[in-house]
Amino acid sequence: MILKIFRMPHNRFVPEYKTEGAAGMDLCAAIEEEITLQPLERKLIPTGLKIELEHGYEAQIRPRSGLSIKHGISLINCVGTIDEDYRGEVCIPVVNLSNEAYTIQPDERIAQMIIAKYEQAKIEVVTELSETERGCGGFGSTGKGV
Repeated sequence: MILKIFRMPHNRFVPEYKTEGAAGMDLCAAIEEEITLQPLERKLIPTGLKIELEHGYEAQIRPRSGLSIKHGISLINCVGTIDEDYRGEVCIPVVNLSNEAYTIQPDERIAQMIIAKYEQAKIEVVTELSETERGCGGFGSTGKGV
């Protein structure tokens, strides 16, 4: 799979895998000045990147675990999807879930991007579904984990 990346003028870093076994590549804030997020504040942070994915692939944008646990910085949509036909700038919708302000620095790593293969389902409308042991049991219906 080849990921084509177009660097916009305000981008200084190409995403990269930090280790040989890394599934995600870090995305940086392509900003000139720091941006402070107050508690529960949301902002769209540019990366200065446009991408082109091969047919049958998507880019998943996920929070960075260190920012999440240490500072409460996450993504508004938790895991964002970039479709293969999108050609605009990749922007990161961040939210500060902590009780303290957090300042995003220029070029700071703010999210990670994972490339994943997908299939589009063929839709079939039916009048009933097959029975299962779980049935309609929803959240928490399978009990606590061990």
